[in-house]
Formats: sequence, structure tokens, C-alpha cells
Amino acid sequence: MNLEHRTEAFYAINPLGTVPVLRTLEGEYLSESTAITEYIDALFDGPSLTGTTPLERGMIHMMQRRAESMVMDAVGAYFHHATAGLGPALETYQCSEWGNHQKQRALAGFSYFNQHLEHNLYVAADTFSMADITLFYGLAFAEFAGIDIPAELTNLIGWRQTMSDRPCFSAN
Repeated sequence: MNLEHRTEAFYAINPLGTVPVLRTLEGEYLSESTAITEYIDALFDGPSLTGTTPLERGMIHMMQRRAESMVMDAVGAYFHHATAGLGPALETYQCSEWGNHQKQRALAGFSYFNQHLEHNLYVAADTFSMADITLFYGLAFAEFAGIDIPAELTNLIGWRQTMSDRPCFSAN
């Protein structure tokens, strides 16, 4: 909010000027949530968020990308183009027609995941993964942006509640 990511020093770290950025133990900078998740997942022991078999890894990456593009990115475009967003200092160009189109894409994404979750406990593979995290926070961002999950999408609503009960997502 203070435009630290729009400074020359930040652009030297990440030329895209986006967050998040992680400084690794090796002193390198990683940007992009997926790259950061891959790094952290490989760094620590315990259950993997990115998969352990080639098929799991592929499924998780595919579904994470779908959650990102069909929900998170669409909601972000709606928020930045069709609402006040983060204010005039950060929202330097807005196209409300584009933003409202993206809202419809997000709602289509909600429907896609609702159908997918009819027969699946998790977004990808048979385990909790980064795909679940991306969709969960995409839906939280949608709520913040004023896009509610339609009441008829009961599988998605139920999945979100189940995920909300996980310790990693709880406020406690």
C-alpha cells in the first residue's frame, strides 16, 4: 500500500514489481507464488504440497494453475478494474468493462470447481495440496472483492467450509 514494490530497489529484486518475493537461504530472490511454494516444499520434511509421484505432481500443478487462472486471476482483474481496488495511487488504469467480464469468468470458475468437487475431496490428486490453498484463498479474495459463491454451488461451499476447519486455515 505504500508503493514499496514500485521502487528501483524492488524492481532490482523483481523486475515485474509484484509480490510475493522470497529471499532464499541461498540469497537468491524468488517471485511467483508457485515457485516459492515449490522451493519451501522441497526445503522442509513432511507432507508435500506439490506431490510425491510424477502423476501427483502433474495433477497438482494442473489444478493449481486452473484455480489460479479461473478464480484468483479473474477475481484480481475484477477487483482492480471494476472496483475502487487499492485506491488511485495503485489503480492507475481501470477498465470496468474488462473487470466485469472477469467477474463472469470467476463465477464460471466457481461452477467448474463445484462440479469437480462433486466427486473429489481435494482439488487435485487425493491429498491436500497447493491447489487447495490457491482455490481457498481465491475464494477468500472473491469474498473480499464482493463476489459471493452462488448458493446453488453446494459442493464448493461445502469444500470451503471443510477447508476452513483445517488448522492451517483457522484463525486460532
